[in-house]
Amino acid sequence: MKLGGYTVKLLSPFPPLAHRLELEVMGTVVTGDYVVRRSYGGDVLFRVEAVLGGTAILKGADYRLLADAPVEDLTKVSNPEELSVTQSLRSKVKASNQRMSAELMDHSFLNELEYRPEETHSYFDLPGKVLHLDGDANYMRKSMQLYNQMKVPAQGLHVSETQMADLLYHLLPQVKPDIVVITGHDGLLKTRERSELYSISSYKNSQNFVNAVHIAREYDKNRDNLVVVAGACQSYYEALLQAGANFASSPGRILIHALDPVYVATKASYTSIRECVNLPDIIHGTISGIDGVGGIETMGRYRVGLPKPIEVKKVNPNPYYA
Repeated sequence: MKLGGYTVKLLSPFPPLAHRLELEVMGTVVTGDYVVRRSYGGDVLFRVEAVLGGTAILKGADYRLLADAPVEDLTKVSNPEELSVTQSLRSKVKASNQRMSAELMDHSFLNELEYRPEETHSYFDLPGKVLHLDGDANYMRKSMQLYNQMKVPAQGLHVSETQMADLLYHLLPQVKPDIVVITGHDGLLKTRERSELYSISSYKNSQNFVNAVHIAREYDKNRDNLVVVAGACQSYYEALLQAGANFASSPGRILIHALDPVYVATKASYTSIRECVNLPDIIHGTISGIDGVGGIETMGRYRVGLPKPIEVKKVNPNPYYA
């Protein structure tokens, strides 16, 4: 039946209550709203990207998950920060950021001890440069904020997952990055059986990520020259590694946090070119852990130089030139 422009379904033998519930769920959910799925126990906070008929297209607010759900299954969240799942996740993110900052401070101190000459000149550092392609504009902003906080030189672009391979083809020769991050949203299709986990057609965006990784490897086949971090929630981990990624998600087909690819890239950026990135350290430093992110032995992209550039205040004239 129609009521105030909304389609109302009778959900119980008590019509007045049913009307109110249906209007609360269906009539107020619009693009940009934060919602949870009742059928999943409200385990993940989503942002509504679009409403098509009776189906809402959802993107995880903290996880790189792309999903859809019947509108009647959604409950609007007016204050996302008060959700227990959000608060718990924020605590993990804060702890991870603090750990990463402490590691970088220790790293800088050790380098200063190793490279400090007897004279007054000091060393300067050159962390690896990151090119970050992201299918989500909001995550892109958060990622760039974290790169800036960690003093990682990074260039980020928001681009649809379907266009990443083409854009990367043009950007790589221009940017010449040390590290490429290819991420956005992904997920297993709900209709797929467990036996179909190893079919790339079972994933929403893994094929797009694989295509982009192939482009990166056509540009530079050496996995130590160009470090590739690829994938999102539930991505086809094995296919991404086979395509040429150094680090990928998701070994356990779980949800990964929006900033996990940034942590991996930062670790590679600040690991010396003389050392392998510590795999257990880099994986356990992520929020999702070993079921969320994995990879292969990879040399770091950090370099040290001497002396540190200083302001030149006076130059003696060259007597051989007029």
